[in-house]
Amino acid sequence: MRQWKTLKKEIILDHSKFLKVEQHTIELPDGKIIHDWPWIVSPDYVLVLPVTNRNTLLLFRQTKYAVQGTSLAPIGGYLEPGEDALAAAKRELREEIGCEASEWISLGSFPNNGNHGGGNGHLFLALRTKKVRESIVDDLEEMEPVELSVEQMEQKFLNGEVKVMGWVAMIGMGLLYLKKHF
Repeated sequence: MRQWKTLKKEIILDHSKFLKVEQHTIELPDGKIIHDWPWIVSPDYVLVLPVTNRNTLLLFRQTKYAVQGTSLAPIGGYLEPGEDALAAAKRELREEIGCEASEWISLGSFPNNGNHGGGNGHLFLALRTKKVRESIVDDLEEMEPVELSVEQMEQKFLNGEVKVMGWVAMIGMGLLYLKKHF
């Protein structure tokens, strides 16, 4: 299969380091040209599902602007400029819950939106996670730490208590991996 080709890019909105919008001119595999294809530029991010020595999962219950009520959420955050995804995952784990992990498993890197960009999500399992310091609380949302067994998380997952697409992917993939390998 042939890939789409980018023929031209133009920034039409430069809001902040978290959001730019470009207008692309693209060529489709059949040769058709589209002159006004919107493309969202946002930093790559990491999502981490920490697993303790007791085989429990460390998450947050939190609010987000686009979410009604609360949602269960994995650890996560944006990569800093020039930062490697695994380094960002380790940093976020230390900052958000004050933990380190002795084994890291990459579950892959995926575009946020297959047609319009929005950054890539890098998904990780952090195994044998243990507390090493206090967390650094600086997020805009309220976050309540939650520790759940795999079975409890499965039930909450199936009950719709995870309400953001990237978090659904992270937790769903993490649960599948854990079921297959543990």
